[in-house]
Amino acid sequence: MGKFIYEGGVKTEIEDRALTHLQLVITAKLRRGEPFPFSWKEDASVGGGRTTVWIQPGSSLVFKYFGSRQPSINRAWIEALAFTANAPSGLYLAPEPNESVEAPGTAEVSVTSVP
Repeated sequence: MGKFIYEGGVKTEIEDRALTHLQLVITAKLRRGEPFPFSWKEDASVGGGRTTVWIQPGSSLVFKYFGSRQPSINRAWIEALAFTANAPSGLYLAPEPNESVEAPGTAEVSVTSVP
């Protein structure tokens, strides 16, 4: 289970494979100078709810991985995540589609916040 850390204070645990895909989408948007919101549902163990952070060039982001190997990349998932990142509501962790699926996913996946 990896960690996404925003501005040194907001932390959430995300499975390494999902975190890798989010990192690719986030860094691509930042390379283009495109700010965007990133939202996730909090796990019930930390009180539930939703957290949204505004990501922009200059934001301090840390992607911390538990495993040492980079997982294989699912291009369909990258496209689905990029689709959400470009929408007015912003990036959220859509479920991983099959490699052959071309339409972006729309359901959300819960992640766990780290105090």
